Amino acid sequence: MRVAIPSNAPGGLDAQRSEHFGHCDLFTVVNLDSDYRIVDVETVANASHEAGGCLVPVQILHEAQVDAIVVGGMGARPMMGFSEVGIAVYYADPARIPDAGMVVEHLKAGKLPLMRSNQACSGSGNCHH
Repeated sequence: MRVAIPSNAPGGLDAQRSEHFGHCDLFTVVNLDSDYRIVDVETVANASHEAGGCLVPVQILHEAQVDAIVVGGMGARPMMGFSEVGIAVYYADPARIPDAGMVVEHLKAGKLPLMRSNQACSGSGNCHH
């Protein structure tokens, strides 16, 4: 399983999570084996948010063969985009799980729920993601 975590530079397991996946510096991508052991960790650059909005990361992560992304929130449009390309979207509260390494530990323990469509931000500007 390849899991992407929106991160602040320089990325890696110690990286602080980005508060908005579309504006993150990069994605920390963690490769896990079938027993959820870490095989390796890499980073994937994000593009400018203005260069196509929140659907650009969908394409970037699809091309990077990512299976899942863990976010603190997301709009309905990118959530639908991830679903269309087969990337699962998991939720992790950024206040409780602030760095990439903690995300992986919670995922391995089965403590991260899949995000539901009714959890997506409506775009009204009062959603923090």
